[in-house]
Amino acid sequence: MKNKSQFKLFLELFATFFKIGSFTFGGGYAMIPLIEREVVENKKWVTEEEVIDVFAVAQSLPGAVAINSSTFIGYRIAGKKGALVATTGVILPSILIITVIAMFFSRVQDSPIVKAIFSGIRPAIVGLISVAALNISKASIIDKTGLFLATAAVVLVAVFDVQAIFIILAGAAVGLFIYYLFPLKVAKILNSGGHKD
Repeated sequence: MKNKSQFKLFLELFATFFKIGSFTFGGGYAMIPLIEREVVENKKWVTEEEVIDVFAVAQSLPGAVAINSSTFIGYRIAGKKGALVATTGVILPSILIITVIAMFFSRVQDSPIVKAIFSGIRPAIVGLISVAALNISKASIIDKTGLFLATAAVVLVAVFDVQAIFIILAGAAVGLFIYYLFPLKVAKILNSGGHKD
């Protein structure tokens, strides 16, 4: 009975992340709203606050954010096997789609129809990424310090072309600084569940 329920969970994990992986246009960041909807709203495997932490960790590590996120969530739900199943589910559609495209794209890449399709896809991807950024900012920017850090990160990356790893490390350093110097403020944020009053 346990094996049957475990198999059902693995199948559900695979199907969920295969569905997410099937929407590969725009890469990992465009998948963030889909991952959030599936694992938080539909499956309720993690909370909204937890998925924000997953995205932060996934972005901090080498590799695609969608793959890292699926591995992390799969591990959380069903251990090492869950991580393997979720990761396989999210990358398999890309492998299949890229293989098919590689076979035919060179023949049709100059087609006006293909160019028209991609001219429509590109702005849609910007919209998906913007929604993901908006949703994450609502849960992550909870005070003036957070707003300052987010603004500084945008300026440093967009204007000064600072590498993402340095932004992440600086954010972690500021978090530790606040934790040790202002423990009451940190306790208030943690007790409120990471939300504004």
